[in-house]
Amino acid sequence: MQSRQLAVDGAFEFRPKIFTDERGLFVSPFQETAARQALGHPLFPVAQTNHSLSRRGTIRGAHYTLTPPGIAKYVYCARGRALDIVIDVRVGSPTYGLSETVLLDQDFRAVYFPVGVAHAFVALEDRTVMSYMLSGEYVPQNELALSVFDPVLELPLPTDFEPVMSERDLAAPTLETAEKSGTLPDYRRCLEIEQALCGGPAR
Repeated sequence: MQSRQLAVDGAFEFRPKIFTDERGLFVSPFQETAARQALGHPLFPVAQTNHSLSRRGTIRGAHYTLTPPGIAKYVYCARGRALDIVIDVRVGSPTYGLSETVLLDQDFRAVYFPVGVAHAFVALEDRTVMSYMLSGEYVPQNELALSVFDPVLELPLPTDFEPVMSERDLAAPTLETAEKSGTLPDYRRCLEIEQALCGGPAR
């Protein structure tokens, strides 16, 4: 499995080897050894797994978790195609406000989101299935959103279809508004929580 550090501090893309024959294919989207080598620590203990099924044009996010408690994620596309977007919303981070987009499809690339980093994706095909491993369980009052249309973020959203979004995501605040409200994660606190989760060295 190959790995690549993304523009957002602490975020990584993983690309597994795919084995094909006349029956189809076999792939391991997550491998502990590769994660440990790239991240410098083991993956977090998995507390919850999620799947989402989306029609073409669906935009989910950008979502982040109130920190503490904070949540780290490992995400891949099990079916279809999606633009997966990593956004650094950790106040004090050296890459605060930066983002990177990774095409997730049947090459089974995966993305590691460190604690405090926001996540969004755009489904490029009908019945796109996104799979998540999470370091914490879903608690509705801890889950927050940012506007993917915030011009400051400059997210490369496709323009060839009308977006399908939840009311909450359509009404989500900008990064500046969220920062002023005090809901954005603190970078140093995120590192401390991730270190406690994964046992890795503090960066």
